[in-house]
Amino acid sequence: MAAERPAAGLAEPTGLAEPTSLAGLADELVDHRFKALPPDAEGLTVGALAAERRNLFTGGFTTPVLALSAESVEHNLVLLETYAERHGLAFAPHGKTSMSPQLFARQLEHGAWGITAAVPHQARVYRAFGIQRIFLANELVDAAALRWVAGELDADPDFRFVCYADSVRGVELMDEALRAAGTSRPVDVVVELGAGEGARTGARTEADCAAVADAVAAARTLRLVGVAGYEGEVPRASGERVRDWLRRLVALAASFDAAGRFAALDAGERIVISAGGSAWFDAVADVFAEIPELSSPVLKLLRSGAYVSHDDGHYRHLTPFNRVPEEGALQPAFRLWAQVVSRPTAGQAFLNAGKRDAAYDLDLPQAQVVRSGRDGSVREAAGIEITGLSDQHAWVRTDEGAGLEVGDWVGMGLSHPCTSFDKWQLIPLVEADGTVTDYIRTFF
Repeated sequence: MAAERPAAGLAEPTGLAEPTSLAGLADELVDHRFKALPPDAEGLTVGALAAERRNLFTGGFTTPVLALSAESVEHNLVLLETYAERHGLAFAPHGKTSMSPQLFARQLEHGAWGITAAVPHQARVYRAFGIQRIFLANELVDAAALRWVAGELDADPDFRFVCYADSVRGVELMDEALRAAGTSRPVDVVVELGAGEGARTGARTEADCAAVADAVAAARTLRLVGVAGYEGEVPRASGERVRDWLRRLVALAASFDAAGRFAALDAGERIVISAGGSAWFDAVADVFAEIPELSSPVLKLLRSGAYVSHDDGHYRHLTPFNRVPEEGALQPAFRLWAQVVSRPTAGQAFLNAGKRDAAYDLDLPQAQVVRSGRDGSVREAAGIEITGLSDQHAWVRTDEGAGLEVGDWVGMGLSHPCTSFDKWQLIPLVEADGTVTDYIRTFF
């Protein structure tokens, strides 16, 4: 992402402060709070358990257990870093996907500009672990949260915080709360352009956006730094429709610039133009490559988050890499392991993992492999289908000859990373041979 980094001397902060809190995660004690960890590890620190490099299948882990592939995570981090560099994009991956400071640190090490948040709680977690650039992709009108933001900005001159505004009333509430907090630094704001009628948030028309921008200019506690939106909400999304909306976003930035609306930016500071979920970042790259020269450099900020783990369902079908295979391919990193605990008929089995363990809001888990409870041999899960989930059971249909026994382990692929991560507080990071090398802590 060298094309999007500031020139020397501009003193723009790095993405991550000294990660002292990350080291502290290794000092957490292993106990009953964390699902699936070996009972005989009780009282060890997480770091000490990781140092033992136990095997996921023979090292005392209980089922169900969610595993994250070390190799696939690394592959995905490198792939998006390379993609962003190739297309001249800066990158603030959405942290809501994993809510894992360890993964945030690795994303920043792999070139991320900062981390995107959706709500104040997420931003507080980020700051607790030293994140120096936060892009909050929502209008922030909570007075208590704004007081906290003001305090963070006042206490740390290197902290960069940017949030949406999509209404004049929202700007009034922000200004009122920040004035009451006595902030000494203005909060940076991007005007959100809505993706169309019936879409989610965002000002619906360019005139509405201009009114929001005027309100920001009139508020001494706020500073207009750019425009943003989410192309994933374009109604009846197609490549053509998404690109048309992205061109509207770019044109909005150009019109704001021509009208002098970014005058509050310091010399050399970049105008923010941001979009990009996990389904259309190829369209974002294409249209952002067409951004005309403006009065200041442009920070072309992509915000995709699901890439870090990818999945075996929703995002496997939606990923832009399906459309541009020459750019590479993401790898699904999650596998949920559960045991067969009941085999009441020849055509039915039950696993000890359910809605409390597996994402199910978009698709059911997919049985991928079976590890024999007798000898540890692994085979494809042929003739085995997950047909439903109870709270703590997976309903399994089996074909004749599936050979599934009570005690066998079934490895399942999951759909939707966001609702996979949030069911687990501590997730084993596992190498291909089953060695657990680390534990990924989440904060939902």
